[in-house]
Amino acid sequence: MDTQSSRGSGTRLDALSRRQLMQIGGSLGLAATLGACAENTGSSSAPAAPPTSTIPGPAPLPVAAGPSLPAPMSGEQPMVQICRQAWGAAPARPGGRPHTITRMTLHHSAVVLGENRLAPSRLRQHQRYHQNDHGWIDIAYHVGVDRNGNIYELRTPDLAGDTATNYDPAGHFLVLCEGDFDQEPVTDAQLTGAATAFAWAAQQFHLASGTLGGHRDFADTSCPGANLYAHLTSGDLHTRIDALLAGGPVDLQRLCGEEAATKVAEIEAGQ
Repeated sequence: MDTQSSRGSGTRLDALSRRQLMQIGGSLGLAATLGACAENTGSSSAPAAPPTSTIPGPAPLPVAAGPSLPAPMSGEQPMVQICRQAWGAAPARPGGRPHTITRMTLHHSAVVLGENRLAPSRLRQHQRYHQNDHGWIDIAYHVGVDRNGNIYELRTPDLAGDTATNYDPAGHFLVLCEGDFDQEPVTDAQLTGAATAFAWAAQQFHLASGTLGGHRDFADTSCPGANLYAHLTSGDLHTRIDALLAGGPVDLQRLCGEEAATKVAEIEAGQ
C-alpha cells in the first residue's frame, strides 16, 4: 500500500488506526491518507484483505438502494460519458504506453465515498495523487463510475493504465467504481454503469465478457472489495454485460461543454 508520505506495505500510523482515520475522514466528507487499491489515491480505506489466489464464487450480495439507470437498448437514448473537462481533470502529461486492449478489469477506489456529490472531487483527488505523487501521466484508469451510475471519461483507452501493485496493466481496459466495497454496498445503478462501460469496451475492442476480471485476480490486493467482487464471481456483471450487448449497439456518447458542466454541478449539489 502507498501513502502520500511513505511507501510500502505494513505502514503503521502513529496516532490512529487506519479504520479510525477512515471513520473520521468519512464523517467530515474528507479523504484520509491510505488506499487498499494501492495505485488509486492518497485516501483512506480499510486494511487490504490477505491476497487470495483461489476465491469461491458467492451468490450476489444485496445491492444498496440507488437510482437505477435504464439499460441502453437499440433505438433508445444513448448512455453518456462525462468529459474530462467537465469533472475538472488536469491535462494529461506527455508520454504513456500505447497498447492493444485484450481484456477488462474492475477496480474500486478503496475510499469510502459517503455522499455521491463527492464523486467528481474524488476523481480530481485521485488524478492529483497519481500525477504528483506517483509521477504518472494521468489518472490510472480509463473510465470511472459513481454510486448513481454516472460514467466519467478518465485516461484515454489508447494508453495503458498504471498501477503500484505487482501486475502489468497493459492490455487491460480499466474501470474504477468509486467507493470502498470492503465497507460499502454497491448500488444497482453503479453496477449498471460499470456493465455499460464494459459492454461498450467489449463492443469497441472486440472482447468477450469472459475477459472481465477483478484487480485481485492479477495482483496482491483486496481490490475491488468483497461486496463488488461478489458480482464478478457470481457471474452477475458478466450477465449484465451480455444482456446489454444482446440488446443492440451500446452507444456511450461523450457529454461535453455546457451540458456536461451542468450535469457535474447537479451531481455536486446532490441532485
